[in-house]
Amino acid sequence: MDSDRTADPHNMKRRGVLFVLSSPSGAGKSTIARKLLASEPELSLSVSATTRAIREGEEDGRDYHFVTLDKFREMVEAREFLEWAHVFDQRYGTPRAPVEAMLAAGNDVLFDIDWQGAQQLHQIAGGDVVRVFILPPSMEELRRRLEGRATDAQEIIDRRMSRADAEVSHWDGYDYVLVNDDVESCYAKVKTILAAERLKRSRQTGLIGFIRKLRTREA
Repeated sequence: MDSDRTADPHNMKRRGVLFVLSSPSGAGKSTIARKLLASEPELSLSVSATTRAIREGEEDGRDYHFVTLDKFREMVEAREFLEWAHVFDQRYGTPRAPVEAMLAAGNDVLFDIDWQGAQQLHQIAGGDVVRVFILPPSMEELRRRLEGRATDAQEIIDRRMSRADAEVSHWDGYDYVLVNDDVESCYAKVKTILAAERLKRSRQTGLIGFIRKLRTREA
């Protein structure tokens, strides 16, 4: 079991990490997120709500919570989102309650959101948020990947490319910025970032008690 807490003989408590992955569409973020979730049992995905239509192969509650525009507006009014944004004429948001439940259960939470959501989340949760931005090796390669998916019309691809340029301009709002030349190499770097952030002294809430016991025994 690939778990830092399982490997810790002292069962040291720590605060959860709110781990954000962002990238232009087609840069490999979703692939890396899936690999990370499969290898990290203490990491849970925050499933966003969206007003866009469900696509073939998607499942409500697993990929997104698919809601009507009216329902989304009701959730905004009731402050049920940690963050939300307009993307390609649709709305996307992070429901607050499931995230709080995952943190209460001792899990880290993975967010697959854009720069607007990352900014809002950081304003709310501050130091518990770790922001990773994934860049494509080039805009030409990004277009090739989008066209290779064969899921969008050319008009949509052009819009995604236009938005990609705007998204990349916000790279400096992230803690880590990686270039996805190779998905396995990029995934390994993301995994290393998560491991290091979990070990930060500021997150080790059980450290003070452990040190007190350690010094008492020594004395």
